[in-house]
Amino acid sequence: MLGYCDRNPGTQSYPAAVLKPFYPNTGDFIALIGNLKTLRDLFRLRNSFRKSGTKSEFLPVPNKGKMASDTRRSDHAPFWDAGYPAIMVTDTSFLRNPHYHKPSDKIDSLDLDFLTGVCRGLEEGIRRL
Repeated sequence: MLGYCDRNPGTQSYPAAVLKPFYPNTGDFIALIGNLKTLRDLFRLRNSFRKSGTKSEFLPVPNKGKMASDTRRSDHAPFWDAGYPAIMVTDTSFLRNPHYHKPSDKIDSLDLDFLTGVCRGLEEGIRRL
């Protein structure tokens, strides 16, 4: 869930209404979601993505993400539970992609230029961690 992008306003939703005023309503960014132990790394990764030309937003979550259960919907959650720093990198899947887990979820529904930017941002960001 790294390559879906929609540059039209109103294409991004959020699991908690409280997030809406602080984040874009256009689904054209990569999201970085980390526990509080990753705060410094979240800043660094976001900056690396932005330098590579890919929009990026980050969300540090307290209490292992248990107050916002959608932030736990990937492989990073067991690391949080065990007390390790971990970051989920995501295009926010079902919160923007109307094809998510449907028959229409095919390669041609992805924005490969956006995905390339995500890969470049990750490469640069990982080098700086």
